[in-house]
Amino acid sequence: MPEPIEVRKVPIHSVADASELTRLIDDGVLEADRVIAIIGKTEGNGGVNDYTRIIADRAFREVLARSGTRPMSEIKQIPIVWSGGTDGVISPHATIFATVPAESAVATDEPRLTVGFAMSEPILPEEIGRRGMIEKVAAAVTDAMAEAGITDPADVHYVQTKTPLLTIHTIRDAKSRGETVWTEHTHESMDLSNGTTGLGVAVALGEIEMPADDAVMHDRDLYSTVASCSSGVELDQAQVVVVGNARGIGGRYRIGHSVMTDALDADGIWAAIRDAGLDLPDRPHPRDIGGRLVNVFLKCEVSQDGAVRGRRNAMLDDSDVHWHRQIKSCVGGVTAAVTGDPAVFVSVSAAHQGPDGGGPVAAIVDLGEDPTGYPPA
Repeated sequence: MPEPIEVRKVPIHSVADASELTRLIDDGVLEADRVIAIIGKTEGNGGVNDYTRIIADRAFREVLARSGTRPMSEIKQIPIVWSGGTDGVISPHATIFATVPAESAVATDEPRLTVGFAMSEPILPEEIGRRGMIEKVAAAVTDAMAEAGITDPADVHYVQTKTPLLTIHTIRDAKSRGETVWTEHTHESMDLSNGTTGLGVAVALGEIEMPADDAVMHDRDLYSTVASCSSGVELDQAQVVVVGNARGIGGRYRIGHSVMTDALDADGIWAAIRDAGLDLPDRPHPRDIGGRLVNVFLKCEVSQDGAVRGRRNAMLDDSDVHWHRQIKSCVGGVTAAVTGDPAVFVSVSAAHQGPDGGGPVAAIVDLGEDPTGYPPA
C-alpha cells in the first residue's frame, strides 16, 4: 500500500527561488527525503527556449540535496514538472507532494490522495506525433497507476506529463538515420508532443481506443479528461505523474476532476472542486472554499473555430502575440476569479486534452480539521 501524501502549494519569489520549500522542510511540514514530485509554474515565455524551467528545476533539486540525505543521482529522478509562462495574473508557484509515515496521517477508509510516478522508454524524434509515442506513454501511465496503488482508471483524476519536443538537433538526428519527423517547426512540435501524449493517457485509461496516426492533431473528438501534458527540451522520455484517490491509504487530501467546455467555463472549475469532496452552494463564491483548496490544475486550448460562445476572436490570426499566451492569460483570469488566488496551475497547448477550446481541470482539497490550503480561511 502506498504511503499517505502531504501536499502544499508555495509561492516562488524570483526565478531561482526555492526558499519556501526550504521553509516547509525547516518547519517540519515535509521531509526532504520524502518529496516525490513537484509541479509548478515559472515566469518565462513558455516556449521552446524557456530556460526559467531549467533554473527553477535546479533550485528546487539543490534544496532537496542540501536538506536531505539522498544523492543527487537519486534526486535527479524525482519528477519535477515545470510549465513555463505566467501570463496575466497567474503567479509563479510550486505544488509539492511528499509522503508521510502512515502512523502520522489521519486514518480513514474514505478515498484519499495517492501519487505514482513512472518514466517511459526513450521516445525517438520520429515517434513524436505517431503511434510509437502513444504506446510508450500509455505503458508508462499504467506503470505509474500501479505505483500509486490504483487499479480502477475511474480513480485517476490527474495525469501530469513532461515529454520531449523536437529541436533542430533531434530533427537532424532523425534525418541522419533515414527517418522522417511529423513537423520541422520546433514550436509546433510542443503542441504535437502534448497532443500525442494526451492520446497515450486516454488509451491507458480506456477513454479511447488506440488511434491511427492520421488522427493525431486532427480528430479533436479524441481526448483524455484527466491529461495535463507539457513538453520541453529537458528530457528524451515521457515523465508521468498519476494523481488519484485510493481507499485505506489515509491522509487529509482528496482530488477530483472535471472539464472546462470552453475558455469561460467557470462552472467546470467549480465542478472539479466539488468532485474532490468540497461541499459548495449552488452559486459558490471564493469565500465558500474556506482555505480548503490546495490548488487547481488546468490545461487550455484556443478553439479551432476562432470563436468562444459564438463570438469571433483574433487569437489564431494574431501575428504579434502567439495564441498560447493569450488563451493562457484568459483562462488564468477565469480560474483566479473562481479560486480567489492567482497562484493557479494553468498550462496551454491542450490538444487531445479535454474538448476543443476547453480542457481538463483537477482540484486537490484539504478535508482535514484544520485546512492548510491557500488562500487562508
